Amino acid sequence: MLLEMENIQKTYGDFTLNCSLKLEPGYITGLIGPNGAGKTTLFKSALGLISLDQGKVTVFEKPFDQLSPKDRQNMGVVLAESGFSGYLTIQDITRIMKNLYQSFDQERFIKKCRESGLPLNKRVKDLSAGMKGKVKVLAAMSHEARLLILDEPTAGLDVLAREELLDTIREYMEPGDRSILISSHISTDLEQLCDDLYLIDHGNIVLHEETDVLLGSYGLLKVTEEQDWKLDKRYILRRKKEAYGYRLLTDKISFYRENQPEIIMEKGSVDEVITMMIRGERL
Repeated sequence: MLLEMENIQKTYGDFTLNCSLKLEPGYITGLIGPNGAGKTTLFKSALGLISLDQGKVTVFEKPFDQLSPKDRQNMGVVLAESGFSGYLTIQDITRIMKNLYQSFDQERFIKKCRESGLPLNKRVKDLSAGMKGKVKVLAAMSHEARLLILDEPTAGLDVLAREELLDTIREYMEPGDRSILISSHISTDLEQLCDDLYLIDHGNIVLHEETDVLLGSYGLLKVTEEQDWKLDKRYILRRKKEAYGYRLLTDKISFYRENQPEIIMEKGSVDEVITMMIRGERL
């Protein structure tokens, strides 16, 4: 296990993070949820940037405070609110990375920057928000880390730049022994990229599912009051009142297709599952 968080808890005022998470070798795991749900606090907990009230974080099967300098070099990190000094150029960053990381691949880093249209001699403060994001991600990938933690890496990128970055992430995973924990508000990116997804809300993990299962087995039922009254609700996760009756979230849409084909049904998307899991009522 490259990263494991067991029953971690951290309280800030009236907010409490209380969750568990595992990152399997060779997996890209997505963390999704609304603003303020606890994603950034979870990332900081995974990186040992904040002290926990309780629980345990292990990286490369070691407690975080027992990681060696070599272990730490095996981690690449992009946090939404952090970045390089605005007065540095990419050439400056190259020299810094070369001194910090033994496995830094200078040639590949420069090549990727050029392919991404990044000016090597322009100061970071003069780059667009999207370009700054590209620099951070490419730097995190430049030293052959086995574990990448990426907080909103596609923020500020246009459609083409996002697709280019997603391709770079897929290419990065080709060796097979690396793992990525990634968050994004753009659900279609995660649908294309991630092997599994964790949904966090108010500091708690409310859903963990393989992406293929979520997209293939989850769905929405649209029922009238009368249909809702007669419906077999064994596989209904959430219900939301609508003008026509109810919208229902199920993780077994095939069951309803076979047994109640007269009901209006739609396949679920990540956005729809998020909305229903957070705003819908439990039965």
